[in-house]
Amino acid sequence: MTIFYEPSCLEYSSPGHPERPQRVARTAPLLKDRHPDWEWRAPAAATDEELLRAHSREHIECVTNAREDFDPDTPFYPNIDRHARQSAGAAIGAARAALRGEPGFSLMRPPGHHAMRDRAMGFCYFNNIAVAALHALENGAERVAIWDFDGHHGNGTEAIVAHNQRVQFASIHQFPAYPGTGTKSFANIANYPIAPFTPREDHVQVANRALEKLIAFEPGLLLASAGFDAYARDPLLKLILECEDFAKFGKWLNNLGIPVAVVLEGGYSAELPELIDAFSSAWQS
Repeated sequence: MTIFYEPSCLEYSSPGHPERPQRVARTAPLLKDRHPDWEWRAPAAATDEELLRAHSREHIECVTNAREDFDPDTPFYPNIDRHARQSAGAAIGAARAALRGEPGFSLMRPPGHHAMRDRAMGFCYFNNIAVAALHALENGAERVAIWDFDGHHGNGTEAIVAHNQRVQFASIHQFPAYPGTGTKSFANIANYPIAPFTPREDHVQVANRALEKLIAFEPGLLLASAGFDAYARDPLLKLILECEDFAKFGKWLNNLGIPVAVVLEGGYSAELPELIDAFSSAWQS
C-alpha cells in the first residue's frame, strides 16, 4: 500500500480545535513502525484545473486569498490554501495509485467531505474525495463509488456529485448531528441516517448494506471517506462503534476485488491512530 503524506500538514492549528495536528502526527509514526513495507509518498498539490472539477473559481480564489475565518468551525490559517491543495492532491494520488492496481491511503489534513462547491465548512476547505472522484472519471474510470462512513453526513460530497450518473454516493452518519442534513436519498445519493447510540451490530449492518449497494453499481474505483468519529469514545458524536468494527470495514474492502482508495476524514479521539491501524491493517491483510 502507498500512504500519501506530507509532514507540512501538521503546521497549522488553533487552540482547542478538535481537528488538530496530533491526529496525524501520532498516526504516521505508528503506521511506519508497524508496517515497514508500506510505501510513503509526498503528494503533489492539486492544481486549479483539478479543483475546478468540484469547486467554482470564486471558491478557489476565496480560499487562496482568505484573511478571516470561513465560519466558527473552519478558521483561517496562514497558508491554508497550500495545505488544502496538498490534501486534495493526496486524494488524487491515492485514486491514481488504486487505478494502477496499488491501494492508496491519503493520511492528510484538512479533511474535505463537508466542503461545498462554493463554501468551506466543517473543518473542510476543498472537497478532497469529490476532487479525486471527478479526476478519476477524467482519467480512465468509467464509474466511481464513494462510501462515506464518517460519523457526520458528507453533505459537501453529496452536493457536488448529485445527479452525476457516473458516481454513486453513500453516507452512513449520525442524525441528528452536524451538519443537519442527510435524511433523504435521491437519484445517485443513498443516505443512511443512524440515531445516536444505535447498537453496534445494527450500525455495522447498515454500513455493509450501503457498501453492497455501491458494489452493485459496478464501479471501476471505490473511494472511501474514512472518518473514525463513529467510535464510541469520540468526543463529537454519540455513536458506539469499537475498534474491531473499523477493522471489519477494512476487511470488506480487502475482499472487493476492485481498485480502492481511502481518504482520511474525521476522528477526534485519542485512539485515532489505533483505529486507523486496525482498519488499514485489515484492508491490507
